[in-house]
Amino acid sequence: MNLAYISLGALVIAILVSCFTELNVGILSLALAWIVGVYLGGMTVNQVIAGFPVPLFLTLAGVTLLFSQAQLNGTLDRIAHRAVRTCRGNTGLIPVMFFALAASLASLGPGNVSTAALLAPMAMAVAGRAAIPAFLMIIMVGNGAQAGSLSPFAPTGVIVNGLMDKIGLPGQEWHTYWTNLAAHALVAFGAYFAFGGLKLFRSEQVVTIEQKPEDIVLERSHWITIVVIGLLLVGVLLFEVNVGMGALAGAVTLAILGAADHKEAVKKMPWSVIVMMSGVTVLISLLEKTGGLDLFTAGLAALATPNTITGVIAFVIGLISVYSSTSGVVLPAFLPTVPGLIARLGGGDPVSIATSMNVGAHLVDLSPLSTTGALCLAGVSPAENVRSVFNKQLAWGLSMTVVGAVISYLFF
Repeated sequence: MNLAYISLGALVIAILVSCFTELNVGILSLALAWIVGVYLGGMTVNQVIAGFPVPLFLTLAGVTLLFSQAQLNGTLDRIAHRAVRTCRGNTGLIPVMFFALAASLASLGPGNVSTAALLAPMAMAVAGRAAIPAFLMIIMVGNGAQAGSLSPFAPTGVIVNGLMDKIGLPGQEWHTYWTNLAAHALVAFGAYFAFGGLKLFRSEQVVTIEQKPEDIVLERSHWITIVVIGLLLVGVLLFEVNVGMGALAGAVTLAILGAADHKEAVKKMPWSVIVMMSGVTVLISLLEKTGGLDLFTAGLAALATPNTITGVIAFVIGLISVYSSTSGVVLPAFLPTVPGLIARLGGGDPVSIATSMNVGAHLVDLSPLSTTGALCLAGVSPAENVRSVFNKQLAWGLSMTVVGAVISYLFF
């Protein structure tokens, strides 16, 4: 029993460190798992590291490598510029287009963070030129990126689906994706109408968006990249190709054909997130072996009943996610508790509880303390009151803990 409390204490330390420091919590988790497992639990090193998620690691590596290449060779950027042209200067349509573009790109594979990094600077620059409120544009482009984050092809979607398979909830990939997308669309368009979107549509101002020819012309390398990504999507959807292995094969194809800088793409991969997720998973695996996960689950179960668990868990996980990594720390820590929660509560739908965790954790990520929110804030025009936008984003992120809880309680 003492070892269970100690291992749970190690997880609490990891979560707190992820909230308040820049230390990679995956490395910390590996160190804590080694110390607790080997020196306090009498395990061998091999028993401790047996919890390393090898299939998940390879899938993340493949997907992020392929889309790092697509980003570096300019394919994603040109797709974005072509999408902007479709608005034809309509001020009210521009934020809507950025939501749709961000959701589409994130869903294809880059995920929320890479999509926000790609689109936020462009979106905020266009907002400044078109007199669109910066906060309104942040809500649209940021929620768009978050809406596509749980796609089966995106890094966070890969992580979540792997965790759900592990707890006995396979085959939920598209349910997870669509419910998350619907929740983000609901809050984004609610905010769009509340914060002046209709007024923009009624505006007679026509915005001219300057683009250089090289911003939109698709060259050989871009067409090759589009074909490779298209083949990967078809293979995964229709022929059950493993998305990680297929993405690795696609990345190799781009490198051989000279369509992308393979060496630079490897450097640009989000290694910190991959290490974070892997290390935390090893620590969670140790908790399962020592009984620490049962204690964690018991604490969560004490907060709710079978009827309120979806709302309560969405609020708790959202509050932690405001300050901590959603994909690297929060979901790997909480999703494994779903079976235990149902057992202790004496009932409940595991898919609904897991969905509440996923949605509650992601809705808050427009906070400036989260990566997506910070990327959007970084693109705000100097002419704007950046501090005011920061405060609005923080208030928005915190308010989403309550909104996520209400949505989860009512719908899940």
